[in-house]
Amino acid sequence: MTRPGRLLILTASLLLLQDAPLPGLHHNTAHAEKKKIILRHADTIEGGEDAGGSFRAAIGNVLFEKDNLTLSCDRTTDYEGQDRIVMNGNVRISDGAKEIFGDDGVFHPSTDVCELHGNVRGRMLDNSMMVRSRKAVFNNKENRLWFYDNAIGWRYNEQVSGDILRIQFKPADENAPSKDGGGKQKIEEMQVHGHAFYATRDTLTAEPEGYDQLSGRHIVVLIGDDSKVKGVRVTKEAESLVHIYDNDSMQKPDESKRSKDEDTNKLSGINYSSGDRIRMIFKNGTLNKMNVTGNAEGTEYPPELRGSVNLPKFKWREDERPFGRKPAADTTAVGRKTVKMRSETAPDKGAEAPERESLP
Repeated sequence: MTRPGRLLILTASLLLLQDAPLPGLHHNTAHAEKKKIILRHADTIEGGEDAGGSFRAAIGNVLFEKDNLTLSCDRTTDYEGQDRIVMNGNVRISDGAKEIFGDDGVFHPSTDVCELHGNVRGRMLDNSMMVRSRKAVFNNKENRLWFYDNAIGWRYNEQVSGDILRIQFKPADENAPSKDGGGKQKIEEMQVHGHAFYATRDTLTAEPEGYDQLSGRHIVVLIGDDSKVKGVRVTKEAESLVHIYDNDSMQKPDESKRSKDEDTNKLSGINYSSGDRIRMIFKNGTLNKMNVTGNAEGTEYPPELRGSVNLPKFKWREDERPFGRKPAADTTAVGRKTVKMRSETAPDKGAEAPERESLP
């Protein structure tokens, strides 16, 4: 190639490229081995020069791998000397436990970070969690996903939304994690930054539908090994709306003495609280204690207002789920919901969500 713009084109329509370095990697054995990128298929491979410098590209049904990652798209372009592979059209990246889609993306081989843009959708492969946004960053080494720009996600009967949604994953079995970071995984933590909202369907009473709701500037949700929520913290302009059930009314009666019309899940009220910070502690997935600190205010609405009382920004957006409306089977469903309400200036000891981390 002696002139800019001159291309070398290799037609590979019927050729499956096995164990071939991805076009764009240097022919340096140590360098290629360190990156461990293998091109599995491309219809056409071409190379040349343009305004960006020397490049190599794979075009058409592109499929390549790096360690536990599988990446596919319509076209990849890799410029010499740059640690990035530009991906265009129908981008998909998967680590074997989750997958993320986008219109376009950029993969950085040395850091295992992939950026996606456009119509971004992501999910756990078992459909237990799915998210949509306009931009995402997947850090494979840290097993962490960031969704930006009007992000919204669904986990079982929960919905979380905000300007930015950060999800931290971990191996399902920490005693035997995959050496490549793949395998079965579960969510360890969710953080929402900016216009944060968290809602969960109250399943203890069927009709009318009701939702426990939280809103604020920042929300952190801790999830236990059993996939149940174990701690929530809302900071700045914090508000909550929680359905309250009495202990006595939640005792399961003798089925032989129960009439068909008897409702054993008797709602006692709907609690609204606001303050600088709201902290919730859960036991076995059940809301056990709730603290409101800093300019704390609250009121309780009668059960008759269920379904008509919501926080100002509430909207159940199940019809926007990117992979179907039906959620995965909810193994986190709780029974009795008993809440100890406290307003104070100092938090109690107990399981709680950590402070939010800085953005990448």
